[in-house]
Amino acid sequence: MLWVPPWLKVAELEESLGVAEIPGARAHDRIVLYHSFTTLEATSDEIPWCSSFVNFCIATCGTSFGYTRSAAARSWLGYGITLGYPAYGCVSVFKRGGIHEPGPEVRNAPGHVGFFLGFDESGNVRLLAGNQDDRVSIKAFPAERVLGHRWAA
Repeated sequence: MLWVPPWLKVAELEESLGVAEIPGARAHDRIVLYHSFTTLEATSDEIPWCSSFVNFCIATCGTSFGYTRSAAARSWLGYGITLGYPAYGCVSVFKRGGIHEPGPEVRNAPGHVGFFLGFDESGNVRLLAGNQDDRVSIKAFPAERVLGHRWAA
């Protein structure tokens, strides 16, 4: 049986709830709750919320691990312990766009963050995260977009 990190259990529960953005002026209460775990404290589900989701999952998992409190995905590049190879449930940070985006040394560039689940048959990274197609979901990303993998410490 595979050990599941406590923050990943929270993320899996949130996915099972079907949390997704609400079109129009209304905002999903859960997404606003995720934002409350960052210093941004946004009140809209239209504001990028992948980092807010990761902050929420780690902050509420019942452990004493810290979290970034930042709404910026790349803020997670300075979190915890650097992993040379991803571990199930680790925090994985990605470039948002193409190969011409800056590397991990540029923390204020666009990015995406979530929890590593493994590789698919094409070698893409399977990620459980918020704000993927406007919902909490599992999605595959090209491995060459990875900026880093981190472990809570």
